[in-house]
Amino acid sequence: MDGVSIVGLDLAKRVFQAHGACSNGHVIFRKKLSRSQLVAFLARQPRCIVAMEACASAHFWGRAIRDLGHEVRLIPPIYVKPFVKRQKNDAADAEAIAEAAVRPNMRFVEVKSQRQQAGAMVFRTRDLLVRQRTQLKHGVVAPQGVTNVRILEAAIEEAETSLDLLIIETARLYLTQIASLSEQIVTLEKVLQQEAGKAATTARLLTVPGIGHVTAMAIEAFAPPMETFRRGRDFAAWLGLVPIQRSTGGKQVLGRTSKMGQRDIRRLLITGAMTIVRWASRKAPPEGSWLSRMLERKPRMLVAIALANKMARSVWAMLTKDEDYRNPVAVAA
Repeated sequence: MDGVSIVGLDLAKRVFQAHGACSNGHVIFRKKLSRSQLVAFLARQPRCIVAMEACASAHFWGRAIRDLGHEVRLIPPIYVKPFVKRQKNDAADAEAIAEAAVRPNMRFVEVKSQRQQAGAMVFRTRDLLVRQRTQLKHGVVAPQGVTNVRILEAAIEEAETSLDLLIIETARLYLTQIASLSEQIVTLEKVLQQEAGKAATTARLLTVPGIGHVTAMAIEAFAPPMETFRRGRDFAAWLGLVPIQRSTGGKQVLGRTSKMGQRDIRRLLITGAMTIVRWASRKAPPEGSWLSRMLERKPRMLVAIALANKMARSVWAMLTKDEDYRNPVAVAA
């Protein structure tokens, strides 16, 4: 029997389950390991493939295991689930990971660097604070947007005669929290702006209309190397910016946008695209351009999603060819 060729590793907080198998799939060991035993145990194993489900901690362990000389493969959990046999437990999960990792057509997640994870942490924290700020609302109506918080504050003070005192005091507490959250968000956005200016990749992304510092850092933090994708459409599909296929019998049937990919980058690209669409609705784009033709016959949201798809393909082309953004209108002229 051959030696260990693959180790399936089921991660947890303190206890890990390892499933070792040889090249023909026969089980060599099933072992439960504590957190402190994991690296030492894998260091004693011959060079092999170590597979794990992709999660936040998997990138940390992936870097540590890769330093031992092993090949690390991270698999999206949804692709592991079909390989779990009946009962779900740590041993079954580790075995399923090992079986999924050796499939020839399996898709893997790139191990993120420390800088990528740090950028992702800043981005996620900003996203959390923005959501918390949005949740602090009551029935008093004011125009939408952070810039109109002062109007809301004035409306609450003017409504003292009609609102209960308890509601007014609670609203004042909310407004204090909103002000504090806004300050923290501004601080994090400055950090993202500084980080975006340091890397050549993010500086190149900033040349694309509709992509700002936050979007550029999100692509830097969450997207794998662009060389992973064969073409720009594959990157757009990874983001969930392509239609769902329900094709059968040789007939191609396309549905709505799939939304099956990386939601953070997808949301930011659509937001940036919507900004361009709103601008184009107020100021007519160049006559005969793609955007002008689309706005004449399609709803604005649909145009924004289509534009976000084009932006994703542009990002792939720019990063794979090391080129800045080229305005298609200027190129055509």
